[in-house]
Amino acid sequence: MLSRRNPQLNKHGELIHLLSIEGLPRSVLTHILDTASTFLAVNDREVKKVPLLRGKSVFNLFFENSTRTRTTFEIAAKRLSADVINLDIAKSSASKGESLLDTIANLSAMHADMFVVRHSESGAPYLIAQHCAPHVHVVNAGDGRHAHPTQGLLDMYTIRHYKKDFTKLRVAIVGDIVHSRVARSDIHALTTLGVPEIRAVGPKTLVPGNLAEMGVQVHHDMAEGIRDADVIIMLRLQNERMSGAMLPSAGEYFKSYGLTEDKLALAAPDCIVMHPGPINRGVEIDSAVADGRHSVILPQVTFGIAVRMAVMSIIAGNEA
Repeated sequence: MLSRRNPQLNKHGELIHLLSIEGLPRSVLTHILDTASTFLAVNDREVKKVPLLRGKSVFNLFFENSTRTRTTFEIAAKRLSADVINLDIAKSSASKGESLLDTIANLSAMHADMFVVRHSESGAPYLIAQHCAPHVHVVNAGDGRHAHPTQGLLDMYTIRHYKKDFTKLRVAIVGDIVHSRVARSDIHALTTLGVPEIRAVGPKTLVPGNLAEMGVQVHHDMAEGIRDADVIIMLRLQNERMSGAMLPSAGEYFKSYGLTEDKLALAAPDCIVMHPGPINRGVEIDSAVADGRHSVILPQVTFGIAVRMAVMSIIAGNEA
């Protein structure tokens, strides 16, 4: 049965679903990051497998397009020795009008043990978690504008790997924050892990008005926003989620908010540059920065496999 207080935790406070970072205690986040560290070495083995999910069936249900997230979830599940089923939504009964819950009920009847869900509607993974069998675990791989918890966790892993101590950092999140589920997950995680200075940087049309209530500093001037930052997280413009003209042009946006080497010089000398992908070069980030010495964008992807292995192994080991 789902906890009324937090549907992600059982009565012992253990993680049974990962739906959002919001509301999770620091101890749970730290446990995931610590567990991910143990899985990094698996990537370097000749045989890249551990038996923790042997005999379990993991269904990837991606109602929205994805390459990076879906692939890394599939790799993570296979490295845990799970049987992985990728549902082709375009060819599934959902495309014929079957409801989300009917789809889930039918897949549950096929003895699913875990659903990894990406959906354009905020809250869809919560709905699934409320209606699936008690032994089935749900991982949110991104829902609408709401949350992308495993991306937030892999971002935290990356920051901890390079910076060690969260409590001494200035972190700037730059770009299309209003449409970004990654930004929301990152802000909740950074706050929970004790980062003292979180900045949101972008044009007024792309920065939510309520961020100050969350303790986030809002900057509409790029130079001011990234000055002395230890970590810069760049976000792409999510044109598919925008209604109406929110920006004059991509070129104008790059002039004001694109990360170039000149702008990056304003940050701390050992600043790391992150990006959840996919990158739009010449729109939010210059190629010289994306491929430069401050960039940790590719290590983020590598760390993402270990973090997703950690999440799936932890929730699969806990009873509802």
